[in-house]
Amino acid sequence: MNKLFRNIIIFIAIIIFIMGFSSSYTSLSIDNLAYVLAIGIDTASDNKLEVSFQFSTPVAASESGSSDKAQPILNTVTASSLSNAINLVNGYLGKQINMSHCKVIIISEELATQGISDEIYTLTNDTQVRPSTNIVISKCSAKYYLEQTQPELETLISKYYEIFTNSSEYTGYMPCATIGSFFNALTCPTCQPYGILGGVQLDSSNENAGEVNSQKDYSIKANNSSITGQNGAENIGVAVFKADKLVGELNALETIALLNIKNQIERFLISIPDPLNNNNYLDLYISPVENTGIEVDTSTPSPYIKVKFKFDGRIYSMSENSKYLSPEILDKISNSCNSYLESTFKEYLYKTSKDFKSDINNFGTTSLKNFFTDKQYKEYNWHENYKDAFFDVEVKTSIKSGMLLTET
Repeated sequence: MNKLFRNIIIFIAIIIFIMGFSSSYTSLSIDNLAYVLAIGIDTASDNKLEVSFQFSTPVAASESGSSDKAQPILNTVTASSLSNAINLVNGYLGKQINMSHCKVIIISEELATQGISDEIYTLTNDTQVRPSTNIVISKCSAKYYLEQTQPELETLISKYYEIFTNSSEYTGYMPCATIGSFFNALTCPTCQPYGILGGVQLDSSNENAGEVNSQKDYSIKANNSSITGQNGAENIGVAVFKADKLVGELNALETIALLNIKNQIERFLISIPDPLNNNNYLDLYISPVENTGIEVDTSTPSPYIKVKFKFDGRIYSMSENSKYLSPEILDKISNSCNSYLESTFKEYLYKTSKDFKSDINNFGTTSLKNFFTDKQYKEYNWHENYKDAFFDVEVKTSIKSGMLLTET
């Protein structure tokens, strides 16, 4: 009896072993999957979409043992919907598309102005698409953006897509915008969505190329900068939405303002008027000391919003005969910085309310504490009243000499 029982156990173990390893030969095998790194979505004729899928290829090893950059594969299909585009490419490739490793979704500006709720809901509903996938709104076609993306410092383009938004923490020139946060804002009654503003580098024949050189560095945005290099794609600024439609853009300086309000920046470089020389500018490295203070008064149909910032700063640009080390001069620089940032941030805030009529700053969430019930908040109609908002901005900055040079 014991021998029969032992044989039954061995038989069951063999069956489990066979079933476990037989899955390697099914249609779900890794060899039968095509992993998407990026998706580009453009408009096409007859109300259709042109969808581009970017796939990775293995790194090719040379005879010397060194490895070259893996060149991604780009397939484009025209279809009536995003779901149909995926299905068509599945048939074309002979492999099943898997989007669990998709790092970025690029949507053309043309499509974004028409509304992208269908695409956002479809992608969010796909269990393979991660909420952390970045969303870029491209000034050019999404396909061209993908073709021009050639990272210089990364062997794998997937690595570049994974880390390129990290610079937002120390430059503030672009936000960290994901499809998860976009969907949440799209369905949120207290805020509005936004995406990363993308584009390609200007060439010397571009009619806007001369304009870039006359602008301050931080007034640039994607498709309008003086950057040149192997990587043709660039990401600078914010694409602002009202509901699911693109309504405007923010440049680098305005993006800094947005990230400071949302406490999503560690430090940033700013150029302010030199209090000792009206024809000169000082470069300061600024770091937030504490989270931004926000107060919202909804006692009238026109919200009154007070925003308080507190920063520490260091002088970044320094000349040999600089007199920026004495306490008296540092106080003047601090006051000049306060005045400049207050004016800049206030101008940005009125742009979001008057021009865009879009609360991408999420002030509506702060206003919720002013209402006892959800019905009261809905009756106030925050999104409609935001365009009539008034702003009071207070900035306190303490400039502490240079980065390394200090008075002895």
